Amino acid sequence: MLSIIIFYEDKNFQGRSYETSSDCAELTSYLSRCTSCRVESGCFMVYERPNYMGHQMLVRQGEYPDNQRLMGMSMSDCIRSCRMIPMHRGQFRMRIYERENFGGQMHELSDDCNSIQEHFRMSDCQSAHVMDGHWLMHEQPHYRGRMMYLRPGEYRSLRDMGVGSTDMRIGSIRRIMESC
Repeated sequence: MLSIIIFYEDKNFQGRSYETSSDCAELTSYLSRCTSCRVESGCFMVYERPNYMGHQMLVRQGEYPDNQRLMGMSMSDCIRSCRMIPMHRGQFRMRIYERENFGGQMHELSDDCNSIQEHFRMSDCQSAHVMDGHWLMHEQPHYRGRMMYLRPGEYRSLRDMGVGSTDMRIGSIRRIMESC
């Protein structure tokens, strides 16, 4: 099934629109601003800054008439980039590391983890290697707070994960299942 998202310049799906079914590193190439969106099918991550940086939010099929409610009060008023999350039906494997550049404690995950501190006695997670599947890292335990999308690849630091700052801590991690 093809994933489709439509972005609108104004709130409540008003103004000019732009439809895509793939990644877009800079939405302002198509719209002067983006303040609402509608997901026709599939899952996407939307970002507050170009090139998949800044605050991120997973959006599934549905309507999002106002970015402030979607992304939270700390979010800027516009979505600037998006990434399509492909369906994954195989196994899930990821290694998390306590320090940048794959240093310190290492733990391998193949399932969701609602608290890395409780399950692994790990005080922090600063780098990761995703071998299989697509994952969401959450700032707080029990899948709450700001999130980061990780697809297969190596992430030597939080900056590589798209956070853009080092003030975020990782509290929980879950798989993005095919139910998007």
